[in-house]
Amino acid sequence: MFRPIEITSHRLPPAKHHKFVMSGLFLCLILAFNVVLGSGLSQATETAAPSDTTPRIPEAPSIDLQEPVIDLIPTEADQATVPPAPETAPKTSSEAAAKALLLLGKQVLPGTSTRLAWSPSQSFEGIAAPTPVLVVNGAKPGPVLCLTAAVHGDELNGIETVRRVMYALEAESLAGTVIGVPIVNLQGFHRGSRYLPDRRDLNRFFPGNPQGSSAARIAHSFFREIISHCDALVDLHTGSFHRINLPQLRADLTQPEVVKLTQGFGATAVLHSIGAPGTLRRAATDNGIPAVTLEAGGSMHLEEKAVSHGVKGIQTLINTLEMHQKMRLWGAPEPVYYHSVWVRADHGGILFSKVKLGSRIDKGDILGTVTDPITNVREEIVAPFKGRILGMAVNQVVQPGFAAYRIGIQKSGDEATHPPQPLPDTPELDSPDLATSKHSEPRLIVPDRTRSE
Repeated sequence: MFRPIEITSHRLPPAKHHKFVMSGLFLCLILAFNVVLGSGLSQATETAAPSDTTPRIPEAPSIDLQEPVIDLIPTEADQATVPPAPETAPKTSSEAAAKALLLLGKQVLPGTSTRLAWSPSQSFEGIAAPTPVLVVNGAKPGPVLCLTAAVHGDELNGIETVRRVMYALEAESLAGTVIGVPIVNLQGFHRGSRYLPDRRDLNRFFPGNPQGSSAARIAHSFFREIISHCDALVDLHTGSFHRINLPQLRADLTQPEVVKLTQGFGATAVLHSIGAPGTLRRAATDNGIPAVTLEAGGSMHLEEKAVSHGVKGIQTLINTLEMHQKMRLWGAPEPVYYHSVWVRADHGGILFSKVKLGSRIDKGDILGTVTDPITNVREEIVAPFKGRILGMAVNQVVQPGFAAYRIGIQKSGDEATHPPQPLPDTPELDSPDLATSKHSEPRLIVPDRTRSE
């Protein structure tokens, strides 16, 4: 049994009783203050929590690029209604390494494809049209390959080439990301013009200047918003001013990373060219992004042969970069040309060619004739070197000095084992051309507008 506890009451003297009561009240006040202070600090901490205040970058909607759409560019309202991605099984270590691509203010999640929009904001706000940007972000990690076309608005083959490549990609089996901009110079494209509305060549202003001319500002916006995300770049072009080009790569072969890029295209000729200052290819390479120009065909019309060649070349590159294993390698590498010359007409008249694009010619071969329609005097254009026709003018009326045939000269034995030395720049183009005629020795000149870059 428990023994009962006896409680005895002791009465304190009045003075001590007063002190005891005061001490108790003071202790209660301190406790109450601590409770209020702690509650306030807790609320302040919750208010300052980063999870509530950090802005979240919106996710780009995952769409099937094969599915035709009426509204090309999704609106903000459309994107807000996109349901969240369903929960999936845990990813493997390789898949987990794939990251979302942050581009144009959106997150493109791994294993998705989407359409975004780039706008240089260099037009009237009421008539500004954003440029579509196609993105396929693979489910596996890998490089970011960028494809650009129609930097010159009248070059159509590249537009179709980019379309075919992008719509054939499958995000689930892709390692890395492919960004495709089918029409960079949308304003020129709408007008069927090579140039911007201010009559400037956009491909002479990269990487651009935010305080410069309209062309410089557009170039700066495009380079900063798109190109800066690339690990490699293929810029597609065609011949210009009624000239056509054999499918070929223009590349600075003094850059090892660029050389590796050219070796991934399969059966495509390569022409050494450092690139004119201001060209997209030159600006990208100067900023550490390996870049090549893929030339194919002529401007203002579509050529199935040129487009098919470009598609096969880029798909072979994607396979070589180990971004997609379903695509097959295509053909053996073509010769590399470290030099080229433009052969010009010495007389004006009607040009008719005797050779075809891609023909291999010897020194002294007749390339074409120029006939004066009034006097009926005919002059022959003769090949000054052995080589291959990499570019040529279509049959047309020409003036004296017109660049009619571009001959690529294959590398010598020394050049085959040693990389070429950098060539000097010219005021306008990427490397000096030798203008020749049957009446003179080859001479160094400042070339005219005889190529697309």
